Amino acid sequence: MGKLFVKLGLSLDGYMAPEGMTMENWDKPQYENWGAKDNMRHGRGRTRAAIGFTVKSGWASAVLLIGAATSPRVVDSRRVDLSDPAIPESRQPYHAGFGTARDTGPDLSRLIAAVRRFGRQSVTRLIRHYQTAGHPLRGAGVVVGSLIDPDRIANDHIRIHALEGQLFRGVVQDAAARNRLSCSIWRDRDLHALAAGTLRRPERTLRDTLAALGREVDGPWRAEQKAAALAAWLVLAGRSPATRTIRDRGPAA
Repeated sequence: MGKLFVKLGLSLDGYMAPEGMTMENWDKPQYENWGAKDNMRHGRGRTRAAIGFTVKSGWASAVLLIGAATSPRVVDSRRVDLSDPAIPESRQPYHAGFGTARDTGPDLSRLIAAVRRFGRQSVTRLIRHYQTAGHPLRGAGVVVGSLIDPDRIANDHIRIHALEGQLFRGVVQDAAARNRLSCSIWRDRDLHALAAGTLRRPERTLRDTLAALGREVDGPWRAEQKAAALAAWLVLAGRSPATRTIRDRGPAA
């Protein structure tokens, strides 16, 4: 192994040399074959990555994080459509009007089928774009407003919002599964307290770090983007939620 290779390993984030190894001691017996071992552990030297989504009605904020869980970096932040812009009603398929539920029937089934088809393609396209760009995704983290079963909600207006939340998060989960990505899901209200414990940082420090992560991002860096980044960060840290995921149970397409 030559000195040029050692310098490269010491300088690249995605190809980390063992702790304690320097240019002065790289040829010691304890560091023998470190390159091959680290290559296998990190996926041929590429920095690992994770994608986070904050799911809204008809769209999601997506953030790609790379690097170690101790010092992640934002590579990309964008909006992803989960409903077809050519079918405006599909953004809120369970709504017939303000606060009014759409009747079960062919129209509702058509809109739900359109969401599943378009949303799955949209998320899949993004996942494959990141993978083709050389980012080995560790998994996906999804942030939602609620995980309550819509069948347990008595209020019609609140129930249709819950059904739409269930549908759109299910689209993201389905796309991740079809692309062989593990998918973790968290409620927005739980996210910061959970992350503070997992990442061993006070919530205030965590919020400051999240704000700083967005400084080099083109476009908005608001609550949705920060939540998506934090979900991706938890995935990098290897954290999975205790809450089981709930698949949407709307009318079959």
